[in-house]
Amino acid sequence: MGHPDRWKIQRMNTGSKQFLYKLIPPRPTFVQDMTEDEKKVMQEHATYWKELIDRRIAIVFGLVLDSKGPWGVGIVEVTDEPDARTLGANDPAVKAGLKFEVYPMPGAVVRK
Repeated sequence: MGHPDRWKIQRMNTGSKQFLYKLIPPRPTFVQDMTEDEKKVMQEHATYWKELIDRRIAIVFGLVLDSKGPWGVGIVEVTDEPDARTLGANDPAVKAGLKFEVYPMPGAVVRK
């Protein structure tokens, strides 16, 4: 199931904050022309994010079809920004070389 330390981040019922995670592909055509190795990494990436959903750390994740080029999004609920960045650093896609950004979402309204 991956790196033993990566699950130290827990979703907290109190004091949790939401962050937007943006996965930036290496090229605008990435979704259409991934190599076999890239496809394997992206399958590992999807498994990683499904695990975050199951652990109730991620609220949602998926592909964004932006006219400037697709990118990935995840909304996570963690204690602070360093925890959100740790999730990004542990993503298999990031470990394989893709870049990511994290943005805080102060005042986010989340369904119960």
